[in-house]
Amino acid sequence: MFCFVKTMKWMHNGAMSERITFDPEQCGGRPCIRGMRVRVKDVLDLLAAGLAEKEILEDYPYLEAGDIAACLEYAAAEADHPVLVAE
Repeated sequence: MFCFVKTMKWMHNGAMSERITFDPEQCGGRPCIRGMRVRVKDVLDLLAAGLAEKEILEDYPYLEAGDIAACLEYAAAEADHPVLVAE
């Protein structure tokens, strides 16, 4: 069986980011961090609940600060789309 894994690539402070991955065989194809079973939404939910980056990194030692930044960048990119209004 062929498994397609897509990696998002975009510019972040002049460096290429490849931290957000998509795998239809993992987490229902939802965006995850570096192929792990940690969804972007999980990290965003923790931030929205008020946890500081430092707390998240302490609770999830396999994550890196760049992973959290990539989650925020991904969310910002997803929120930046045109809204079409039917007349």
